[in-house]
Amino acid sequence: MMVRATYHVEVEAPLEKVAKEIAAEQSTGTWTDVPAERDVHEKLGARVVSAKEGTVVIDFPAEIFEPVNVPQILSVVAGNLFGLGGLKALRLEDVDFTPLLKHYKGPRFGIQDVRKYLGVYDRPLIGTIIKPKVGLSPKRTAEVAEQAALGGLDLIKDDETLTDQAFCPLEERLTAVMDKLDKAEAVVGKPCLYAVNVTAGADKIVERAERAKELGANMIMVDILTAGFSAVQAINEAGINLPIHVHRTMHGALTRGAFGISMPVIAKLTRMVGGTNLHIGTYSGKMERNISDIDRSRDILREPWNDFKPMFPAVSGGIYPQLVKANLDHYGIDCILQAGGGIHGHPEGTIAGAKAMFQAVEAWKKQAPLPEYAKAHHELAVALKKWGH
Repeated sequence: MMVRATYHVEVEAPLEKVAKEIAAEQSTGTWTDVPAERDVHEKLGARVVSAKEGTVVIDFPAEIFEPVNVPQILSVVAGNLFGLGGLKALRLEDVDFTPLLKHYKGPRFGIQDVRKYLGVYDRPLIGTIIKPKVGLSPKRTAEVAEQAALGGLDLIKDDETLTDQAFCPLEERLTAVMDKLDKAEAVVGKPCLYAVNVTAGADKIVERAERAKELGANMIMVDILTAGFSAVQAINEAGINLPIHVHRTMHGALTRGAFGISMPVIAKLTRMVGGTNLHIGTYSGKMERNISDIDRSRDILREPWNDFKPMFPAVSGGIYPQLVKANLDHYGIDCILQAGGGIHGHPEGTIAGAKAMFQAVEAWKKQAPLPEYAKAHHELAVALKKWGH
């Protein structure tokens, strides 16, 4: 059984020669001949499947992996190879993890579980980020969350940089927010998820997630690339039994530029270790985008795979009502539209901003042009005036 990795490689030297060097460096070999290598290479050495037109495919024997150890897996398929001399570009584009999948449980909560909790089945979920992203007290954070929930939103999340700072301690913030969300639910008739950011070091993150559940959390959030894939895996397997909203902060260091790891590989690993939602990018928004990678990541999260529950793609980064159609045309309804400034920046406030987002979704479902739909929907009309048509 082989774990097959696919790389994009740019180099002046013969590609097949470089491919063999990569295979050796990441398995049994090194830069020179070592006699003892011959004893293990036949069984454990990686093999070049193909090397042509800038694409290198390498098979790694499953035996060289510790199956449930994502850090070790990444050290093989994405380890020293990026530092090899003479390379102009090297990007890990895909990995077929099939031989290892039996060791992973996937998400505890999938798309249908979240929809059932919220009672929402016929539209995308609409969420927001607390803004300002940092600097608010627990009381002010809860007040912003309350306004968002009263606007009917499905999900509210902390910013990726907000964890347990002195100006907004996690436990105080969480209890204040959940109190407001409980009161808002009585008004609007539906619950709202709050993804509290429990990101921390390996010695604290599970304990922090457990404490969040004790205090009434209905969802937790993890910055997966800064905390590590194993952080999500540890929470998922600790029996905490809460949905996990996964943020990809720092991804650009891996997914942009000549050297790195593609978002589809990150998406696969996130689903394997048990995320519920994952930010994967916008088809229209403020962030740089690779359309092919977004397409692939979207499908990786949602399509049938190893009996893993499907995940919600989170669509975030400069989203506001005018960009709803451009994104939903590609995502359909099984996604989370995550707008921060595009809700809180509405001239009439957060509740109106939430309503404008819902109205944009309604217009998309009815295939109605936004300017026409806005004639009978005040909040949307105001949003169009502020941010243009």
